[in-house]
Amino acid sequence: MDKALNYLSLARKGGLAELGEEPVGAAARAGKAHLILVAGDASDHTWRRAKSFAAGTDQQCLRLEVTKERLGVAVGRTSLAIAAVTDPRLALALVSALPQTDQTQAAAAVLTLKANRAKQRQDEAKAHRRNLRRGKK
Repeated sequence: MDKALNYLSLARKGGLAELGEEPVGAAARAGKAHLILVAGDASDHTWRRAKSFAAGTDQQCLRLEVTKERLGVAVGRTSLAIAAVTDPRLALALVSALPQTDQTQAAAAVLTLKANRAKQRQDEAKAHRRNLRRGKK
């Protein structure tokens, strides 16, 4: 679990995480939240909100087995109930670091597809820039 929290900390430091209910909701509505995380001791209302943010999309929503305080300390706050990761490859690494359950395996399958598409787009953009430098169109 500590490794997963370290990935969340890296996401925050890299600007690839949204913290708190309002920013997570905005990222989810924009389709940028690839993974929504909810603390284990968060209220049922927060869990239902997180599931409604992800409903009807391929955004993944997981409830962690950590407290709000421990989740908050991982990102430099006193307490945090809900967070979202906006990078698919970092979200996949975070899910892979969690204990394997049916939910995490399903989330990992979806995030693997997203991460592969993101890597393919990045490679295509790199090839395009290289072709422009060489004078090809």
